[in-house]
Amino acid sequence: MEAVITELEVALGHAFADPELLLCALTHRSLANQQIQENGADGTFTAADNERLEFLGDAVLGLVIGEALFLGHPEWHEGELTRVRAQLVSRQHMAKVASAVSLGDHLRLSRGEDRSGLRRKSTVLSNTMEAVIGALFLDGGLEPVREFARRYVTGETVELLAEQLRSGAALGNYKSALQERLQAERAGSPVYRVKSESGPDHRKRFLVEVRIKTSEGEPGKALARGTGTTKKHAEQDAARRALARLTKTRTSVNGHTETLYEEAEEIE
Repeated sequence: MEAVITELEVALGHAFADPELLLCALTHRSLANQQIQENGADGTFTAADNERLEFLGDAVLGLVIGEALFLGHPEWHEGELTRVRAQLVSRQHMAKVASAVSLGDHLRLSRGEDRSGLRRKSTVLSNTMEAVIGALFLDGGLEPVREFARRYVTGETVELLAEQLRSGAALGNYKSALQERLQAERAGSPVYRVKSESGPDHRKRFLVEVRIKTSEGEPGKALARGTGTTKKHAEQDAARRALARLTKTRTSVNGHTETLYEEAEEIE
């Protein structure tokens, strides 16, 4: 367990003075209930679940994201700040953040829930991520939470959301945003194709590729690839990655695009 904690601490960018906080943040209630059943209510109880830490982490995350947006975007009014924050703290986005640090691999579950594939469900990943943020706050205060948020929660996602605000696109709907950008530049339409499926039925993983349809109606070179537990989520992820490439390079689709539209790299 010590090696697991150390590995996760590296990903989180914080060495815990009290590793028990992180262990608690990783403990799903199913494991706590299992230990009560096995040891009896008066037996040796070795696991407290992470639900109280999740409550705290949710509040801390909202504060840190709100602070970052308030200071970083003085041009946004209250409604825009609220909309962007809602996207950043959403279950879907926090599940992606959890996946980025391989949080599911470290989640402590009962044997039954582990076999059911619970550690890959977006709700569980999102809730656990909030619990870990609560543990970060208790162990080190706001600064490690701010640093984690800068690395994983805000970053390029805020820039994509800012661009959607400017264009009037629905926040978080990356497929619509990509479609609108390509149409505005008269570059064609995006085409999404499933490249692969992996995992058992209860833990499916889809790899989707987005390409730009040529004037002849054939899909051109790949823009990006995305992954998700459903085709819909994988398509949104692919569109998000495509927009990130365009936003990062500030390159129009019709100008100097050869390097942008080379074959996309395989996404693990």
